[in-house]
Amino acid sequence: NMTTIVVFKSGDVGWTSVPARTHHPPVLFLSLSPSVCPEMAGGGELVVSFGEMLVDFVPTVAGVSLAEAPAFLKAPGGAPANVSIAVARLGGEAAFVGKLGDDEFGRMLAAILRDNGVDDGAVVFDAGARTALAFVTLRADGEREFMFYRNPSADMLLTADELNVDVIKRATVFHYGSISLIAEPCRSAHLRAMEIAKEAGALLSYDPNPREALWSSREEARTKILSIWDQADIVKVSESEVEFLTGIDSVEDDVVMKLWRPTFKLLLVTLGGKGCKYYARDFRGVVPSYKIQQVDTTGAGDAFVGALLRKIVQDPSSLQNQEKLEEAIKFANACGAITTTKKGAIPSLPTEIEVLQLMENA
Repeated sequence: NMTTIVVFKSGDVGWTSVPARTHHPPVLFLSLSPSVCPEMAGGGELVVSFGEMLVDFVPTVAGVSLAEAPAFLKAPGGAPANVSIAVARLGGEAAFVGKLGDDEFGRMLAAILRDNGVDDGAVVFDAGARTALAFVTLRADGEREFMFYRNPSADMLLTADELNVDVIKRATVFHYGSISLIAEPCRSAHLRAMEIAKEAGALLSYDPNPREALWSSREEARTKILSIWDQADIVKVSESEVEFLTGIDSVEDDVVMKLWRPTFKLLLVTLGGKGCKYYARDFRGVVPSYKIQQVDTTGAGDAFVGALLRKIVQDPSSLQNQEKLEEAIKFANACGAITTTKKGAIPSLPTEIEVLQLMENA
């Protein structure tokens, strides 16, 4: 007398049809949550992003000041949220950890996460603080300047006790920025989330993405950003951030290597239209970008990060294989390039098909 056992992950939906007249052995259905069966959770490809999500207001006309802008386009944003949606838009599994205001904008942003396939089970709401807003000035060349409304905003008030530990423990990659390091209690929540993810075996991915206007001084920003530098496995910085963090206006190897740590698996320097430099433990190189007409660079770096993390969780061996890593970076470069062709961050994040089409036609 044998019993057939069919196992489903928590949340899976399955059905079976057994004829009325049958001599088959009985069938027992079990549903296991990720905490009971962690090796089944997320298929080993979950990217969890931690930090802020906000509403960007982007002028409809480039090259004007905020005061001169005739109107603004409302667009969801926030670097960690952008990364999570970038991963999901490319067909990956993504979750977002953060706090929103219990207001219309906060509920709208949570719905946008869900609509884009991002797990919002670790999002909490604050009834006493508003969702953050940012007005983004687009210069004629598509580059940006920011003015933030956070006094304080809900994302700054996330506490360690509010963390969804189960979601964080499921992460294959745990990604974060530096804005969540600015003030308590969010700073402590950030540090605790990193600890939980690291202890559970996740790779830590860090894109500092500093916004100087949010810090009390450049020195405080540098100090806090670098305070967690050694703990990351993957770090991505832009060309301007290399200067900000090292004090040297150069991306030559000897300057960039001042940011390298023995604990790193990968250090990336994005160069805008010039591509990306990469530094791994056993090799380094440069991958050129794709030529494309830029409209708005908002979210391009986040799209790059999301695409790269998507490729890394699909094949972690790419961190030790130069050919595979360069292919992953080419894919990420294409994803970032496409994102610059429209206004706003999240609305312009591409699908995998769009990225592959650009790569094939280049």
